[in-house]
Amino acid sequence: MEKRLRSVFKTISWRILASIDTFLISWFISGSLSISSWIAGIEVITKIFLYYFHERIWNSISWGKKK
Repeated sequence: MEKRLRSVFKTISWRILASIDTFLISWFISGSLSISSWIAGIEVITKIFLYYFHERIWNSISWGKKK
């Protein structure tokens, strides 16, 4: 069982890495730093909450865990 604070830190570290990836892909496709920044900025806000709750739900499921 993971503590909530651990889930929070995992969420933040993952979001940093994933947002850099989103920014770079958006920049490559659009060629615009401005558009890429907007996409990455919006994505950070929405996905940080989605990931946290996704982790908490999976943490509450006992399937696949060792006792």
